[in-house]
Amino acid sequence: MGRFVLTLSAAALLSTSIMFSQSSANPRIGLLLVANKGDSSLGIIDPVAGKQIAEVPEGGVTGHEVVASPDGKLAYVPIYGNSGVGMPGTDGSNLVVIDIAARKIVGNVDFGKGVRPHLPVFGPKNGLLYVGTELEQSISIIDPSTLKIVGSVPTGQEQSHMFAITRDGRRAYTANVGPGTVSVLDLDARKVITIIPVSGQVQRISLSIDDKFAFTSDVTKPQLAVIDTSTNKIKTWIPMPGLGYGSAPTPDGRWLVIALPLIHQAGVIDLTTMKLAHTIDLPLRPQEVLISPDGQTAYVSIDQGGKVAAISTADWKVKQLIDAGKGADGLGWAAAR
Repeated sequence: MGRFVLTLSAAALLSTSIMFSQSSANPRIGLLLVANKGDSSLGIIDPVAGKQIAEVPEGGVTGHEVVASPDGKLAYVPIYGNSGVGMPGTDGSNLVVIDIAARKIVGNVDFGKGVRPHLPVFGPKNGLLYVGTELEQSISIIDPSTLKIVGSVPTGQEQSHMFAITRDGRRAYTANVGPGTVSVLDLDARKVITIIPVSGQVQRISLSIDDKFAFTSDVTKPQLAVIDTSTNKIKTWIPMPGLGYGSAPTPDGRWLVIALPLIHQAGVIDLTTMKLAHTIDLPLRPQEVLISPDGQTAYVSIDQGGKVAAISTADWKVKQLIDAGKGADGLGWAAAR
């Protein structure tokens, strides 16, 4: 009897260990990162358990966006400030590097003055980190191995708030909010190729999986501009039920998921027809969209609700609302190690 109880206990311990490794560490899945703007912290979310498992103070006010290193070990959070784009407020001047496993700041990039650093994106080919430095009308280039600024690319416009990089790493497209334009940048030559007039004001930008189209929202009218990247001209407009914001394509290239903050929904655009196919009700003020690497889940941050919605791409239904921090905004994915 004693041996049986001991064996059963050992089995229970083994089972608990396996459950912990799969649910908490998620070595096969990865972790979802969220910039909790209102808490000045980085949230770390276990996507399998569907809960935020840690918040790491950023030490500044405040990070709006986040990206993880390709190996999933580090998170890079630019400290933008306490304002919205083009609005009065503080001008952030640094970027912090957070060890995701240790849950602490391990590095810092000082821009030397207030530049309102915003979106960080890793170059897909060269491994360099590109960070929008809004007040300098540029994208700064950082070597992540040294945390040194090694160059910059001018955008030629004010309020270059967001940008997207092509899969070959050669071009970037910036959404210039106040001017209502999109800058097309040559990242190798570090110069502006052209500036595309879009509207009186635009917000956010994304690229199709094949890089044939760039998408940016007209925020003077509920419609999405579709830019043909071969001509750098607007190809068509997609009518929307509300003003658009952050968007992301699914890995199969079929769908574009877009946040519609003023009507508290997400929209799903069929990229084969360039028409809105679905809408999904969400809590107040959805902001940014991130698609899981397997394409099965669209994550949408909810600003006023302090949540992240997990939407199934199989049936376009909300399968979970995950509690995050105040002002949940930028999203990132830390790959499994």
